[in-house]
Amino acid sequence: MKKRTLLPLIMALILFLCSVYWANPNVSATKNNVPGSTIESIPTESLPDQSHGSEDPPSDEEQTEHHDIPVGSTFEVHFIDVGQGDCSLILCDGKAMIIDGGEASESSKVYVYLKAHGIDHLEYLVATHAHSDHIGGLSGALNYATVEKALCPVTQYDSKTFQSLLKYLGNQGIEITTPIAGDSFMLGSASVQILGPQKPYDNANDTSIVLKVTYGQTSFLFTGDAERTAEADILNAGFDLSSTVLKVGHHGSESSTSYPFLRAIMPQYAVIQVGKGNSYGHPTEATLSRLRDADVQVYRTDLQGTVVCTSDGRTVSFSTEKNEDIQTNPTAPTTSVPANVSASGAYIGNTNSKKYHLPSCKNLPAEKNRVQLHSREEALEKGYSPCGNCKP
Repeated sequence: MKKRTLLPLIMALILFLCSVYWANPNVSATKNNVPGSTIESIPTESLPDQSHGSEDPPSDEEQTEHHDIPVGSTFEVHFIDVGQGDCSLILCDGKAMIIDGGEASESSKVYVYLKAHGIDHLEYLVATHAHSDHIGGLSGALNYATVEKALCPVTQYDSKTFQSLLKYLGNQGIEITTPIAGDSFMLGSASVQILGPQKPYDNANDTSIVLKVTYGQTSFLFTGDAERTAEADILNAGFDLSSTVLKVGHHGSESSTSYPFLRAIMPQYAVIQVGKGNSYGHPTEATLSRLRDADVQVYRTDLQGTVVCTSDGRTVSFSTEKNEDIQTNPTAPTTSVPANVSASGAYIGNTNSKKYHLPSCKNLPAEKNRVQLHSREEALEKGYSPCGNCKP
């Protein structure tokens, strides 16, 4: 009789507990309260929004925060006019990074520019490669500002300019860090990714550090003097190269900004850092033509002085030191070939004397000792020096 009396009570208790459980949907089993269970409780804030548009759309500030840019964040790139050389200053949320510094003759200009903008500390100093038109002026930066970290693709290079760079870094107790493609770091709210060099190269231009800076939905690609070989290797590595703004490689030389590379980037804007009336014929018409074909708006330091680009994380705007409305890339070529440069862009090298000449030079070597050189850069890279008569 006792068993029959207890059974209804047990059944009633079970029904009561079930009704409490199902009436409270926030109660769920976890590993801590049900041994062996793998069910995890789901935070209510992660559940899908069921309001069906009942709330107001997000404000501009909320949308900006969604792209990892805090309210009040700022971002600028200063493409500093250092003549025939590169120098870019990136400022984000009070943090600063300088990329190259032009020739040593531009040191005082870099010093004054940093001082005028109150930049006495650089989180990063980037020497894209060891050529003097990129690292010379960095001594000016190092004489005014302290540096947190210095990046360069090499730690030794046989030139007085490079030894000077090491000296001024050493004065601050800074050693060069050689980055690896794929490395990344933050500069304020901006992210920076190293894309190149992909491997060692004999050509110093191809050793250039190539990096992409992303700020919200906008991005900026800095390519140093990387040429076609290095560009192809970066393409093959599979990086996302798409960028809003491109710092054109090698001052607009024909050897850089190849069609495949440009197609992968598809920039809206491009900045060419180049000296007015330079002896190299930069930027070349071939490069300008490729930029026209891609419908890229071009800014040039030789025509417009220092160029400053500002981003709000969604769009960019530009201001120039001068000639804001000048035609920088007309359909009809405006670049003239300097008098001491071969009109065809070709030179004749003497394999015996290791001199190179204009094709019109009266001191051309015998046919058997001639070698065709397609540019001054190629001649210098192969160890040829200019003829003293025709001064190519």
